[in-house]
Parts: sequence; C-alpha cells; structure tokens
Amino acid sequence: MPMTPKDRKLAFKIYLFLAALFITSLVVSNLIFQKFFYWKPFGDVTVFGASLFEVSVGILPYPITFLITDIISEIYGRKKANQVVTAGIFASFFSMGIILLANYMPAIKTSPIDNKTFNQVFALSPIAVFASMIAYLIAQYIDVAIYHFWKKVTNGKHLWLRNNFSTFLSQIMDTVVVVGLLCVFKVLPWDLFSGLVISGVIFKIIVAFIDTPFLYLFVYIFRKRFGLDLGGEIELEY
Repeated sequence: MPMTPKDRKLAFKIYLFLAALFITSLVVSNLIFQKFFYWKPFGDVTVFGASLFEVSVGILPYPITFLITDIISEIYGRKKANQVVTAGIFASFFSMGIILLANYMPAIKTSPIDNKTFNQVFALSPIAVFASMIAYLIAQYIDVAIYHFWKKVTNGKHLWLRNNFSTFLSQIMDTVVVVGLLCVFKVLPWDLFSGLVISGVIFKIIVAFIDTPFLYLFVYIFRKRFGLDLGGEIELEY
C-alpha cells in the first residue's frame, strides 16, 4: 500500500531525529574520551596489564551509533544509512576545528576556565577525533555493508543475525583501530593496548546483545505504523 504524503513527511522527520541522535552521540564520544571508569561485573579481573572493563566514558554513547545505523538500514535502506555516516564524519571534523580554534584563543584573567585547564581537557580531542574517524570510517561502512549482505541472504528474515554479526565485526575493527592509533600518538601507553582492546570489545559485544531487543521493538513499531512488509524499506524522496 503506497504511503500517504502525511506518512512520508512523518517518516522523514523520524529519520532526521535519528540522524541528529547519531551525530550527537558520535561527537560527544570524542569530547569525553579522556575520562576512564572501571565497571566490574565479574570482580577484579586483569587482562594483559589492564583491568577488564577499564574503559573510556567515550564508549558509552558510541554503541548507540551502531544501533541507529541498523535501524536506518532496516527501515530506510543502505543509501540513507551511509548518508548519516558521512554526515557524522563532517560533524566530527567540524567540531575538531572549533576545538582547535577555541584552544588557540587566549583566556582573559577573569575567565572561569583558564588556558591550562581548557588545554588539559580538550587539547587531545583533535587527536581523538582523528583516531576515532579513521576507525569510524572503517567500522561504520563495514557495519552497513555486512548488515545489508545478511539482509539480502536471509530475505529480510532473522533480524537478530544481521544486527549482531554486523555490529560484532565492526565494533572489533573500531576498537582495534582507535586504541592502536591512540597508542601511536602516545595518548595511551602501548602496554595497555591488548587489555583495552579486549575490554572494549567484550563491553561492546555485551551492549550489542542488549540493544537487539530494542532494535526488534523499533522495527516492529515502524513496520506497523507505516505498513511495511518483512524486509520492506521506506524510500525517502528528500
């Protein structure tokens, strides 16, 4: 059944909100990455010199980006998912430029935040953005490609399969590349590389399992609201 102009307009608005949430999560993860926390659901466990689940707070919003790309891939198609990924790249580099400019500007004497404090918090952000973007480019496009490969192979069935397979592989790639580049730029010591990669991958895999029911819920709502068949997609003309 063809969509009405009203439904198509609503679908476009939802797409914009999903894109905004995706871009915000991506940019924020690059700005807050310097703070680390220790989550210990299994007690004190050490892996290659690093505590298991000793991870950056930047990892918290990042899995949201993979959930959103899966939702957009499922409902709006591969082209729209890749458009959001590209927009995220632009937003991240733009934010890096603003941070560099702000860091260059000297603080006045009455400024609540002086140059040293601002530099300590944000000076490494451009490096983090660069490392994250290299990893992001590889991981997100891999995620979208693998998702649609399995969607085609399964004829739109087994949503859990393409969701988890695409996320697992892309998250592993993302973690290895971003931690590796941060070690290359001496933001992190190399002796923590293996531990941080393993911790990050395990954490992200757990989150991927957790977000699967949410993906099913959102896809169900979309299909019911817009009358989509199994594997059907909304074609936006905008």
